[in-house]
Amino acid sequence: MSSRHTPNTVAIFDKLAHRYQEKYADVRRYEHGLNLFCDGLPPSASVLELACGPGNVTRYLLDLRPDLRIDATDLAPNMIAIGKTVAPEARFEIIDCRLAVKTGRVFDAVVAAFCLPYLDQTEVKALFADVARTLPKGGIFYVSTMEDDYSQSGFEAGSSGDLVYMHYHTGIFLTDALAGCGLSVVFEQRLPFETPKPGTDLILIARKN
Repeated sequence: MSSRHTPNTVAIFDKLAHRYQEKYADVRRYEHGLNLFCDGLPPSASVLELACGPGNVTRYLLDLRPDLRIDATDLAPNMIAIGKTVAPEARFEIIDCRLAVKTGRVFDAVVAAFCLPYLDQTEVKALFADVARTLPKGGIFYVSTMEDDYSQSGFEAGSSGDLVYMHYHTGIFLTDALAGCGLSVVFEQRLPFETPKPGTDLILIARKN
């Protein structure tokens, strides 16, 4: 998440971890992309999950592919605590997504489900470059975010009334940023959603050239 907003964002997600788990426990809305992601993984693939939250995507992936070896990471301790109960088969660690991709370890795949709204454009490009170094040739990167023009980024109030700074990114920006790191988009999907501020969820799957 954007460094200047990180402490506030982590504190809010830590406070609202259980509410977040209840609200987003069902990830079947994104099943098409998640299923395709899993279909492309080799047996016993190693997966690094960034900003895993309470482990909802972690659980879905393991239900599809129990053979996966998932390292799930998040900065909010309460999110990690819930994740450990939701998906005990995975390995969980409290660490910033921007640092989790700088350990020098290589993974068959990386998942970044809705962590990009908390990163500015410069941080997104840096994250993609680090992800590319984390993946072997043919490795897979799953990304989901909320799509809109970057100029729409700003503080937004959630149902709890807490203000969180949200960054919006366009598909063109993300596709170009991925390509610049040697990652080619092989799947793209948009899902409209209705909230007080209507918008679009964007799902991308890229493969390292």
